Amino acid sequence: MTKPTETTYDLVVFGATSFVGQILTRYLFESYGVGGEVKWAIAGRSETKLNTIKTDLGTGAGELPVILADATDDVALKTLCEQTRVVISTVGPYALFGEPLIKACVAAGTDYCDLTGEVQWIRRMVERYEDQAKKSGARIVHCCGFDSIPSDMGVWFLQQQAEKTFGEPCQDVRMRVKVAKGGISGGTVASMINVVKEAAADPKLRKELANPFSICPPEHRSKVRQPSLKGAEFDKTFNVWLAPFVMGAINTRVVHRSNAMQNARYGKEFTYDEAMMTGSGTKGRLTAYGITAALAGFFTASAIKPTRWLVEKFVPQPGEGPDPEAQKAGFYDLRFVGRTQDGRTMITKVTGDADPGYGSTSKMLGEAGMCLAFDIPADQPGGFWTPASVLDGKLMERLTSKAGLTFEVVETR
Repeated sequence: MTKPTETTYDLVVFGATSFVGQILTRYLFESYGVGGEVKWAIAGRSETKLNTIKTDLGTGAGELPVILADATDDVALKTLCEQTRVVISTVGPYALFGEPLIKACVAAGTDYCDLTGEVQWIRRMVERYEDQAKKSGARIVHCCGFDSIPSDMGVWFLQQQAEKTFGEPCQDVRMRVKVAKGGISGGTVASMINVVKEAAADPKLRKELANPFSICPPEHRSKVRQPSLKGAEFDKTFNVWLAPFVMGAINTRVVHRSNAMQNARYGKEFTYDEAMMTGSGTKGRLTAYGITAALAGFFTASAIKPTRWLVEKFVPQPGEGPDPEAQKAGFYDLRFVGRTQDGRTMITKVTGDADPGYGSTSKMLGEAGMCLAFDIPADQPGGFWTPASVLDGKLMERLTSKAGLTFEVVETR
């Protein structure tokens, strides 16, 4: 089967009634309108809730098309995919609800993007559907939210600048979260708990989750030991204490897959890791130890059935998250330190102007979908890609002109 050439829609937001889906729908409506050059629709299982979203959007949203489809209805998903060039999915946890839509997109040759951070599910989808996606022409792009566009595109940007300045890429790159202000939604927590739950019951999965190349092609491996911050540590580059970054587990794997999908453009022995800056002095050190302990406690409690219900009781529930004011008040500043094999160094930064997990994620996800619909050549092969490996500079332009991100070289030495 070949890719659909004539479709009713350029893109469809599947799961428009979810927490992020509602934010994304408003972003697309305010950015691209309805009935203009961009033909798009919203989809979900509840007509009542979808129509409520249209009402909430206000004047001009009445003509926004609605498609009814349940995440488990293969026939409805097939019909949906045959009507559009791109599907943007916000229906998670993806390990529980995501596979039928991937299957339908791959069969129809329809492009797809999402905001999953569930590495074990990505691995399964690649193993089960990549060969078929290559045949049908479907371009599947996971991780198009805060995990992992700022990390993935941040490394891509740094390496572009390193090649221009040094004549070669940086062999080692470290990302440090300087600051990130924003809330967390119940959907994200549910996805994290599900990953821990699966890993607790499956020793093979625990081993896979420890592998930084777990979503890379089998032939792409490095003999160099990959750095991985497990506890509090002092960073001499910035003279601050560091703590583990919870999104690092997925971001590092996406960056390594990007390297693999670009024929090891960053180098066959490329190393990468991520961490959070917690400040200097005694306060920074105590904060680093506190974050490390809190993360360990969360994952330990989530892995054990008797205590898992306590975690689920006291964290945000699916559909809950930061209010619009909190989303707009959020921001983030990420620093990337790259070093070439001979020691030359470049520091870059990536910033976002909204809550990282929701306000900024919705804009990044929307522009990733737009990029798939309008910017990628028709002859770009199908398969499971990453944001940097298939959307590259075209996405960079959209992120900086529309989504509130900045990419900047801070220092070269």
